[in-house]
Amino acid sequence: MVRTVVSLDPEDKEWLDRKAQQEHVPMTELVRRAVRRMREEDTASPGAFETLLRETSGIWRAGDGLSYQRRLREEWTGRP
Repeated sequence: MVRTVVSLDPEDKEWLDRKAQQEHVPMTELVRRAVRRMREEDTASPGAFETLLRETSGIWRAGDGLSYQRRLREEWTGRP
């Protein structure tokens, strides 16, 4: 492992210390988990949002989507 110095806001450090105590792990383990999770999310599906948009584009065939959305919201709020 490579040793790294990281500066944190006091509130973040306090939160990490409390969380580490709750989970019975060193604070450094929480940081490693967070970095690992961010890296996995970043590499798991690059362009996922763009892919989703492309794959779902044009599937609504029931008329004007905005009008439908407004009608639904009127039902929820009771006002236009």
